[in-house]
Amino acid sequence: MGRLTRPTVPGLLVLLLGTPPALAADTHQHSHAPAPETLRNPAKGPPEPIGGYANGCVRGAEALPGDVHGYQVLNLSRHRNYGHPELIAYLKALAGEVEREGLGILSIGDMSMPRGGRMKTGHASHQMGLDVDIWFALDLGRLPLPAREREDFATMVDAKAQRVNSNFGPAQARLVKLAAAAPNVTRIFVNPAIKLALCEQETGDKEWLQKVRPWFGHAAHLHVRLACPAGASQCEVQEPPPEGDGCGEELLSWFKPPPPVTGPPAAPKPPPPPPAACLALYAEPD
Repeated sequence: MGRLTRPTVPGLLVLLLGTPPALAADTHQHSHAPAPETLRNPAKGPPEPIGGYANGCVRGAEALPGDVHGYQVLNLSRHRNYGHPELIAYLKALAGEVEREGLGILSIGDMSMPRGGRMKTGHASHQMGLDVDIWFALDLGRLPLPAREREDFATMVDAKAQRVNSNFGPAQARLVKLAAAAPNVTRIFVNPAIKLALCEQETGDKEWLQKVRPWFGHAAHLHVRLACPAGASQCEVQEPPPEGDGCGEELLSWFKPPPPVTGPPAAPKPPPPPPAACLALYAEPD
């Protein structure tokens, strides 16, 4: 394998989001389907993620209850606390591990909307009910509902030094390792400085760090992504992470200054239209 350097912006999007699935021929038939953010109920039927992480939807999603022993869901007013049943089960199990180890209360951020799909703000992915943001802050205690409508959580990274700050301690490192332990976790996105700290602090087997991928932002939360469930024939599988623990030259390339920009910046490409199967799903009665 050749030298791994920080990808260009288009390359980064492909690595994070995967390649959009091909559109079915009958897309126009459902072109007037409701926007997914207007829907308040999951689509009926067996659980099924459809399309890709950055261009898809989900049937049969479940809501993660907002106030359960061991975790709390934030920003419930957004209606982004829905996921495939495998994601719901994963979060409940992770919260149990965090509680048993005395690390604190797990604070859950955005998952997906009731039927998945593209969100107006905040994310390009989180569309199939298989992605979730988890805040690194574990010492918040049980917050009342009004206090959960927030995003002002402490960063774990000194942006100038490009290293973790004093907020990132053993509890946060342990959280990432626990989050990566489930076999159906395919990626965990964290700030490059956090990945570097994990690489430096791990004294045992570093194999689990293959799943932990550097990504700009993600300084106050980790983004966990589950693999396509078994038998999910309409779920587009993302390429696996590169071999190895990712603690070498691949990681260090994220700390190098980007190449100078020559010429005018390219205009951003509009997102692809949703798969026809998702438009049909949005058109089902709410």
